[in-house]
Amino acid sequence: MEEENIIIVPMVALRGINVFPKMLVHFDAKREQSVRALEKAMDGDQRVFLVAQTNANDEKIDPDENLYDWGTLALIKQIVKLPGNVVRVLVEGQERAELVEVHQDKDYLEGGIRLVPNQVVEIEPMEKEALLRTAVEVILDYNQVNAKVSQEVLNSLLAIGDMGLLADSIATHLIRPMESKQSILEELYPLVRLKLAIRILINEMEIEKIQKDLHQEVKKKIDKSQKEYYLREQMKVIQHELGEGVDFNEEIEEFRLKAMELDAPEEVKERLQKEIKRLQKMAPGSAEGSVIRNYIEALLDLPWNVKTQESMDLKRAARILDEDHYGLEKVKERIVEHLAVRKLSRNTNTPIVCLVGPPGTGKTSIAKSIASALQRNYVRISLGGVRDEAEIRGHRKTYIGAMPGRFINALKQAGSSNPLLLLDEIDKMSSDMRGDPSAALLEVLDGEQNSKFRDHFIELPVDLSDVLFIATANSLRSIPRPLLDRLEIIEISSYTENEKLHIAKGHLVRKQMEKHGLAPGQLRISPKAMSKIINEYTREAGVRDLERRIGELCRKAAKEVMLDEKAKVQVTEKNLKSLLGTPRYRYDKISQTPQVGVARGLAWTEVGGDTLSIEVNVMPGKGQFEITGQIGDVMRESAKAALSYIRSRGAQLGLDPDFYSKKDIHIHIPEGAVPKDGPSAGITLATAVISAFLEKPVDPQVAMTGEITLRGRVLPIGGLKEKILAAKRAGIRKVLVPIDNKRNVEEIAGEVKEGIEIVFVSSMDEVLKETLS
Repeated sequence: MEEENIIIVPMVALRGINVFPKMLVHFDAKREQSVRALEKAMDGDQRVFLVAQTNANDEKIDPDENLYDWGTLALIKQIVKLPGNVVRVLVEGQERAELVEVHQDKDYLEGGIRLVPNQVVEIEPMEKEALLRTAVEVILDYNQVNAKVSQEVLNSLLAIGDMGLLADSIATHLIRPMESKQSILEELYPLVRLKLAIRILINEMEIEKIQKDLHQEVKKKIDKSQKEYYLREQMKVIQHELGEGVDFNEEIEEFRLKAMELDAPEEVKERLQKEIKRLQKMAPGSAEGSVIRNYIEALLDLPWNVKTQESMDLKRAARILDEDHYGLEKVKERIVEHLAVRKLSRNTNTPIVCLVGPPGTGKTSIAKSIASALQRNYVRISLGGVRDEAEIRGHRKTYIGAMPGRFINALKQAGSSNPLLLLDEIDKMSSDMRGDPSAALLEVLDGEQNSKFRDHFIELPVDLSDVLFIATANSLRSIPRPLLDRLEIIEISSYTENEKLHIAKGHLVRKQMEKHGLAPGQLRISPKAMSKIINEYTREAGVRDLERRIGELCRKAAKEVMLDEKAKVQVTEKNLKSLLGTPRYRYDKISQTPQVGVARGLAWTEVGGDTLSIEVNVMPGKGQFEITGQIGDVMRESAKAALSYIRSRGAQLGLDPDFYSKKDIHIHIPEGAVPKDGPSAGITLATAVISAFLEKPVDPQVAMTGEITLRGRVLPIGGLKEKILAAKRAGIRKVLVPIDNKRNVEEIAGEVKEGIEIVFVSSMDEVLKETLS
C-alpha cells in the first residue's frame, strides 16, 4: 500500500553488512523475525527493506536505538533453507529508502519507508571525466597497497561510467568500516557520493600504508636479544597463567632464605651469599646464570651437618646380621668389633671394609644389613665400568653440563653426612685418556685426607670422615696396590651345600613366594629336592642362580594353583625333573679302577671349586712334548717344571737315563673348551707323568693340589675351601694339600672337612708315596 510516498514492506535488520542499489548480495538470516519477514516478502511482491544495525553484536532489534535511518529496498532473487533454521538469501538492491516508522505488532517487522531517487545535478562532461579518472587512479593505487581485491572485481569497477553506481560499487567491494559504508548509502547526490567514496578510499589507503610502514620499522628494530626478551616475557606470562612460573626475584629470595636456614660451615654460607648476589646481577635466562643457579642448588642440597643417630646396640646389630645372613661369621664378627670400638672411642677413623668373594655370595645384601644394623642411610655407588676421573671428583663448573661427582650425589641422595656408601664392583674400574678413577678414590678412602675432600664442581671441602665405606669385589688382582692398601679385606668364600640349604630354607624360598604372590604352605620343597637343585641345576659359589631356580618353581606352583585349583604344590625328587627339566650340570665322579697316567687335581673357578683329571700318554718317539686342553701360560710352565723335576730325579725314580729322548709325551686336560690356568696343578701333572713312565696306576680315591718347583718342593695355593668341597662332591676320600696351607685348613669349618682325609705334603716324594700303588 502506498500513502504520501510511504510504502509498508517487510523489513530485515542486517548485522555487519550494507546492501547498495544495483548490487547483488548474499546474506544469512537466522533470527525468527527476519526469517518470517523474508517469507512474508516472498508471499507478496518479493520486495524487502534492508537496513543495517548500528551495533552488529545486538541480538535484539530496537528501532529507536540500534537501527540506521537509511537502507535499501531490495528484490529477493533466491532463498535457500539451511540446517539450524538458517535462511540464505540472494538479493538485488533497487532504491535507497528512508525508514520513517517501524511496525512491531506482528511476528515480523514491517517498515514504513520513503523512497528517495538520486538527486541529479548538472555537471560539465570534462569535470565528470576528470572525477571518473581520479576514481580509477585511486582504485588502482589502493589495489597496490591492498592486493586482496580480485582481478575480476577490479575490472568491473574500472568499467563503470556512472558516478553514483561507481561510488556504490566502491563502497561494496573496497571500503571496510561500517560507518563509512553507511555514509555513502545516505548520500543522495551521485557527484558528492563519488567524491566521498574517493576521500574515504584515500584515507583507507593511507592507513594501510602507515600500518605497513610501522610493521616494517618494528621488524627492523627487533634484534636477537630483543626477540629473546620478548619470547622470555611471553613464556613468563604463559607460565604464570598455568601456575608453573616462579618470578626471578622470588627465586632469589627463596635461595637467600634457604641459605640462612642451612646448617653448614661458615665458609659454605659465605660462598652461597656471594653466588646469590652474582646470580641477582645476571639476566634471568643467561647461560652463566644457569651455571650459578645449578651451583647454588647443589650447595643447598648437600647435608653438611645433618647426621643420623647411629645405633650402638651391639646385641641388636648381631641379631639383625644373623637374621639376614646364614654363615659369614668373619664378616659379622668384624662389624660387631667395629661397633664396639666406635662405642668406646668416637675419634677412631672409620675403616674401609672390602668384601671379596665370588658372585652371588651376598656381598651387596651384607652391606644393606650393616646399614640397617647401624641405622645409617644406605646408598649404593656402582663403579663397574667407570673410567673417567670426573665420575669421582666431578666436573669443573666451566664445562657445559658440569655436575658433581658420584660421592657428592650419593650424599645428596642419602640426606645425611654419615651414611653407609657401598662401592660396588670396585675391581671393575678401568682407566683411559680421561684419567684414572682408582687414583681419585685414594683421597676418598684415606681416613687422614677425606675430612676435606674437594669435588671439582663444589670447590669447597666436604667432610667424608663420618661416612662408612664398604667396597665389594670379585677379585683382588685388578685392584691397584695403593688402593688395595687402604682397604681392609674380608674374604667371603663359596657356600657349602649345607649353607645353601639353610639359606634357601630360611631366606630364598620365603622371599620368592612373597614375590610371586604365594601364601605360606602353598609351595613345599623337600630337602632332597633342594639338594638336587643345588647340585644338578646350579653350579655357582653363591646362591643367585639357586634363587632363580626357586623362582621358577614358584611360577610353576602359581600356575598350578590358579589353573588346576590346587591347594598346595609339593616339590620332591620325583617330580623335580618335570618342573625344572633335565639337570644342567653333573660333577665328575671318581673312577673305582686305578689307571696309569691319570691323576685327579683340584681347581678353583669363579663359580666355586671343581675337580680336574689330567691324562698322560707316553709313546715311542724322539722326546717331543705336547700339552692340550686350552691351558694358560702358567699351567704350561708348571708342566715344564714338572718334566724338569722328573728328568733330574730319573735315577731315583727308576727310569732309564735317556728315557725322555726315546719317548713322546702328550698331556691332556679334558673339557678342552674350558680355559684353564694357574700353578696349583703342578704336583698333579708330575704325578700323572711319573705314573705313565713307571706304568704304575694312581689311586683314584686321592686328589691333590699344589705348585711344584724344579727341586720337587710343594708350594701353597689358594681357594682351598672350594677345592675341598669339589673333592667331596666327586666322592674323593683323601686330599693332598701343601703343608704351608695348614693354617688355611684350620680356618675351614668342620662340616666342609667332614668325611675327607687331608694329608699335608711338602715334597713330591710324599705325594708319590700317597698316590702311586
